[in-house]
Amino acid sequence: MSKANQQEHVSLLSSAKNGLIYLTANDWALIADKASTRQFKKGERLLERDKMPQGVYLLLKGTASVEIAGQGKARSIGPGEICGEISFLDDLPTTADVTASGMVEAYFLDRATLQSMFELFPHLGSRFYRSLATILSRRMRGMIGSQGMAKDVAAAPTSTKVAPAK
Repeated sequence: MSKANQQEHVSLLSSAKNGLIYLTANDWALIADKASTRQFKKGERLLERDKMPQGVYLLLKGTASVEIAGQGKARSIGPGEICGEISFLDDLPTTADVTASGMVEAYFLDRATLQSMFELFPHLGSRFYRSLATILSRRMRGMIGSQGMAKDVAAAPTSTKVAPAK
């Protein structure tokens, strides 16, 4: 991969609002250096539900459809977003099918490479995991909101004070 392409990818990934927002420019340079670039044609699967992925994908170009069984409507992810993160976190099979909606280009980072990077650069690991936590929190809030539960969550008490015993 050319240095200009790599810099373009790093710029895109670091500016993504729904991506790994806590990573620094140096973090992105390390990731870009270790990642392999993969391309998918329309209809090709990046991830298949109930299969063990070997790592995570960071979308660079194009969009992909994320379909979770029983959820009905598919969600779309695009440049700067990640997929395969839940399986990366819990080392279990994927929870969704992720299919290219058109031509998709993505960085692929396998589990062993990421773990090795986190051992060498613990602060990178900390920022990576914090970013994943933020992404998953936002997705969960979106799911709660789309199921009409947002007002119930907002109305829940924020304090768990116990009345003093008499």
